Formats: sequence, structure tokens, C-alpha cells
Amino acid sequence: MKGRQSACSFTGHRPAKLPWGNDEGDARCLALKERLYAVAEGAILEGMEHFLCGMAEGCDLYFCEIVLALKERYPHVTLEAALPCPSQADRWSAASRARYRALLARCDYETMVSAAYSPGCMQRRNRYMVDHSSLLIAAHDGLPGGTRGTIEYALRHGVEVVDVPL
Repeated sequence: MKGRQSACSFTGHRPAKLPWGNDEGDARCLALKERLYAVAEGAILEGMEHFLCGMAEGCDLYFCEIVLALKERYPHVTLEAALPCPSQADRWSAASRARYRALLARCDYETMVSAAYSPGCMQRRNRYMVDHSSLLIAAHDGLPGGTRGTIEYALRHGVEVVDVPL
């Protein structure tokens, strides 16, 4: 894995907080994916070589797919799946679990932050990602929640934040 100075993490909303929910064909979702692609590619061009993704449904999986697509153009880039616990996807739909497993199989690294689910394991995963990067890309609507908490944690710890509004 690369060092923190060349690592970038990501935070973003799950489908329940997205205006389009699970409809990835919605024009707003497609536009967000285009913006995320541009920001991630810009990060690579600025020297980011390692990306960390929390692998949650919604924006995390979009970001994972984007970095995997960018790896085709920039083969030196690595992708780390930072997992909060082994049961992260257990309650997801069959289609979401299949997508998750397929993406996980394509990641270069996998880090399990907690051995089992606990009320704080998602936050520990988010902090792990921020603690191991110098840049945080955030797809955020400005409202309180885990994404905002991760942004605030990054800012308190001197990690640059690139905001990608929904």
C-alpha cells in the first residue's frame, strides 16, 4: 500500500438519503457519477495513488466502480476496501450483495476494521479511512449523519476535503 500522503478516501450517502434512492438511471445520479469520476481522476493527476472505499450501498459503491474504471487508464492506482465488519452486506438485497462481492473481488486490498458488528464499527471504518489518507472526497447534502461526521473528523485532523454536492 502507498503512504498516507498519496492516499485518498471517500465518504457519501446511502440510497435512503439520496434524492433518487436506488434509481441509478436517474439523471441526477448519472451527473453525480460523472462529477465523482472527474474529481477522482483529478486526484490521480495530482499524485493520489491509493484509494480507500467503505463499500456501503449507494455512493461508496459508485466510487468503487469509478476507481476500478480509472485503474484501467492508470494501472499504478490501488484500491482498498475498508470494511466495517464481516456482516456489512448480510441484510442487503441479493442483487446488492452480488454487486458488493464482485467489486470486493476486484479490490487490491481488503481491511476489516472490526471483527464483528458493533454500534460504532461504521464510524471506526470511516476514521480508519481518514487516518490513512491526505484527501477525502465527499458526496454530501450538508445534513447531519455519518458522511458529515466523517467530513468533520477529516477537517479536525488536517485532511483536505473535496466536496462533491449531490
